[in-house]
Amino acid sequence: MTSKETSVQQTQRWIQQVVIKNNFCPFAAAEVTKHAIHYEVYPAISRQESLEQLATELLRLDQEDDIATSLLIFPESFKDFLDFLDLLDAAQALLSKMEYDGIYQLASFHPEYCFAGSNDEDPANYTNRSPYPMLHILREASVEKALKTFFHPERIPEKNIALSRKLGIENMKAALAACRIEKD
Repeated sequence: MTSKETSVQQTQRWIQQVVIKNNFCPFAAAEVTKHAIHYEVYPAISRQESLEQLATELLRLDQEDDIATSLLIFPESFKDFLDFLDLLDAAQALLSKMEYDGIYQLASFHPEYCFAGSNDEDPANYTNRSPYPMLHILREASVEKALKTFFHPERIPEKNIALSRKLGIENMKAALAACRIEKD
């Protein structure tokens, strides 16, 4: 199995076993069921190359309506969380420069994700911790439509934080680690 295939499989496992199982994103299961998630793996590339790939992916979404959302996976790059945050800032700027504000939005995930004001061992960080650094491109219209079907969508983050803290740091670490185990 190639490293690209492994990266996608481990990401899919994370979506199933962490995101969907814990209902961190109440909309993820529907997109998985519809096979509407596109996965792109970019091994060992620079920040500039990553931004170029992001631009390419945005153009793909413009052309392919059957893709609801894309995950850009960086298994060998941006391992340092602060470097990843720099990429995220540049990616947000690129979205604006390409005049995609209100059309697409970015979410971010990283193995070392740490919310501002949080300590590294806060289980709440695991709501955004993933097997690899990732940029998640969402269609703004789809997000707005999904939020209309959810009772009190503004409470999703606080519910996720409460659940992750209830599960505890060891359970959250184990769940993420289980996604990284290579399986045949």
